[in-house]
Amino acid sequence: MAFSSDFAWGVASASYQIEGSPMFAGGGSSVWDMFCRRPGVINDGSNGDVACDHYNRYEEDLDIMASLGLKNYRLSIAWPRVLPAGKGEIHAEGLAFYDRLIDAALARGIDPWVTLYHWDTPYDLYLQGGWLNRDIADWFADYTQIIVDRLGDRVTNWMTLNEPQCFIGLGMQTGLHAPGDRLAFREVLLAGHHALLAHGKAVQVIRARATKPARIGWAPVGAAKIPATHSPEDVDAARLATFSTTTKTVWSNSWWNDPVFFGSYPESDLEVFGDDAPVVRAGDMEIISQPLDFFGANIYNGQTIRAGDNGPEDVPNPLGIGRTIYTWPVTPEALYWGPKFFYERYGKPIVITENGLGLSDWVALDGKVHDPQRIDFLDRYISAFRRATDDGVEALGYFQWSFSDNFEWYEGYRFRFGLVHVDYETQVRTPKDSAYWYQEVAASNGAILKG
Repeated sequence: MAFSSDFAWGVASASYQIEGSPMFAGGGSSVWDMFCRRPGVINDGSNGDVACDHYNRYEEDLDIMASLGLKNYRLSIAWPRVLPAGKGEIHAEGLAFYDRLIDAALARGIDPWVTLYHWDTPYDLYLQGGWLNRDIADWFADYTQIIVDRLGDRVTNWMTLNEPQCFIGLGMQTGLHAPGDRLAFREVLLAGHHALLAHGKAVQVIRARATKPARIGWAPVGAAKIPATHSPEDVDAARLATFSTTTKTVWSNSWWNDPVFFGSYPESDLEVFGDDAPVVRAGDMEIISQPLDFFGANIYNGQTIRAGDNGPEDVPNPLGIGRTIYTWPVTPEALYWGPKFFYERYGKPIVITENGLGLSDWVALDGKVHDPQRIDFLDRYISAFRRATDDGVEALGYFQWSFSDNFEWYEGYRFRFGLVHVDYETQVRTPKDSAYWYQEVAASNGAILKG
């Protein structure tokens, strides 16, 4: 079966990973610019100063998307490109860049899906506490107003934050990502609460100021749990594990999503987190739980769960399971059970805002890039998502991560996630075999999938 006739097939990217740093075009620096200057934190010693030079080559990139028949592009705005200090004076040329980008996409029949924040916190705001400062929610709302006032007459689809589990957990608890802090769990959760407030205030701004009818969602990590069997006991165990935790971890689906959709932190997590949980002020949850139109989820793999005598139990992966270059296990059923459980709990249409895999791709002697593993991977995952829609999950779209190879955070340029190969020395783009395969998948609305 195919997807619904209005299903959005798209590709995704993020500002810092492709554009080149705003600080070289009159904008400000971000925590990622700061982080990349720290010795040893990026595995190949690189940075996002140039990345894919999308800032100067966006029309070329949009031409490639159009040539592949891709009608939807998930992009993010670089906060310090628009507001070099994170607040105050607007960098007119930085804002004008996104004006041109949106117009150029629409001129090619490509619908932009705009993410307001994909990890590039302005450096100057970090010096004022960043996500630890409650005022950041208002700073983010002010930034959102600038973007919506400029683009809200043309942009229909909006996302507030990308993966708070990562920019809070990896950025402020483990230090693996920018800004590289290693805080106690109490401060980590406080920063997360401020991020949720920023999300809610941004939704309020979009609703109030967009002149084109807006669909709004957000894009958290979808930590998918897969039942070991289809028995009711294992399915119930996987569902319970999806929305509960027994350890002090930021990798809790319900901790982030229950406040957004239900207006409260989950009781099960509050019991585990104890005194580390943030103090919720009067009115906070009303701000955080602004109505959304869709549930975005970034899903790459899942953990298998079975029913145990004392509750859900993790099932070890089989020896020799297929893995990506990140060593992430290949678990296509994550794109069935993740959307299914999220739709059951939150009742919102699902958009897969990221899904894909990192490989080691290169241009072959014939001048092409052959990536059969990516094609096989995507076929299996998208087919699983299609089965979820067949079984009643309302789905709005699927965005492959990513459109092009790019700066892959602490891995630098070692791993390639793109449908389009980028030679970082010459900036030459080469669509891979998977790009042409995905073109056919989108054109057939999923009908050619084999999985």
